[in-house]
Amino acid sequence: MYRIGLFSKISKTTIKTLRYYDEVGLLHPAYTDEENGYRYYTTEQLVMLHRITALRQIGFSVDEVLCILNGGNVTEILQQRKVEIENELSEAADKLSRIKNFILEKEGSFEMGYQAVVKQLPECIVYSKRMVVPDYNAYFQIIPAIGEEVKKSNPDIKCAVPEYCFIVYHDGEYKEKDIDVEYCEAVDRMGVDTGDIKFKKIESVTAVSVLHKGPYSSLGKAYAYVFKWIEDNGYTAIDNPRESYIDGIWNKESEEDWLTELQVPIMKK
Repeated sequence: MYRIGLFSKISKTTIKTLRYYDEVGLLHPAYTDEENGYRYYTTEQLVMLHRITALRQIGFSVDEVLCILNGGNVTEILQQRKVEIENELSEAADKLSRIKNFILEKEGSFEMGYQAVVKQLPECIVYSKRMVVPDYNAYFQIIPAIGEEVKKSNPDIKCAVPEYCFIVYHDGEYKEKDIDVEYCEAVDRMGVDTGDIKFKKIESVTAVSVLHKGPYSSLGKAYAYVFKWIEDNGYTAIDNPRESYIDGIWNKESEEDWLTELQVPIMKK
C-alpha cells in the first residue's frame, strides 16, 4: 500500500484532488488508519485512478465518470460527449472565421462601419400584408394605413413587447422601384383577418443582424456588407431578408438618426 503522499507522486495527481475524489465517492482509499487518519492506496487503485484521469481529460464531469464506473451505458455517454465536442469545434471554427473576417475589415478590405451579429429571432404572431410598393417613400403612407385598418377590426389587439415591426423582401434582390414586400407587425395574439391583411405565426429562426443608421436610400450598403459576410463566414441565406425599424420618422427628426436592423435568416453550409 501507498500513503496518500506517495500515491499522489506516483499517479501525478494532487493530494487535494485525491481527497476530493474520496469525498464525492469516485475513489475511496483502500484503507484509512482510524488513529491518525492516514489514507492508503493500492496498485489496483492506481489503475482505477488512471482510468478516471483519462475520462476527466476527455471532459467528463465527476457525475458522468461515476455513472460510467458504476456500469452506465458507456457508448451512449461517449456518443453524447462526442456530439458536444463536435459542437464546440464548430462554434470555435465559426468564431475563428469571424475574427479573420473582422481583421480583413479593419485592414480596409471592406470597411463600411457595420458589425454582424448572429442571433435567434423569436417565434411571433404578426399581422401582415403583402404588396408591391413604388419605392421606399411609399412606406410613410402605406404602413400607418395598415395599422389603422387592423385597429378598426381588432380594437383589443396590442403590439408585442418589445415592439417588432419589419418588412420582408420577396424579390430576391435589392430593388429601388416596384418592390415586392410584406409588412409585418408583431402582436400579442391572433386577430380577425381584414381584406389583404392576414394574421399568422412566424417560426423562430437563426439570422445574421446588421444595424444601419441613416436613410433608407443608403440601405444598399448594409445589404452588400451582410451578404458578403454570409459568404465569407461559411453561411447561406435560407429565407428572404427582413428590415426591422427601430428608429424612424415617427421619433427622429433627422433621417441620419434613423436606425434599421437588417436581418437575414441563415444556416451553416
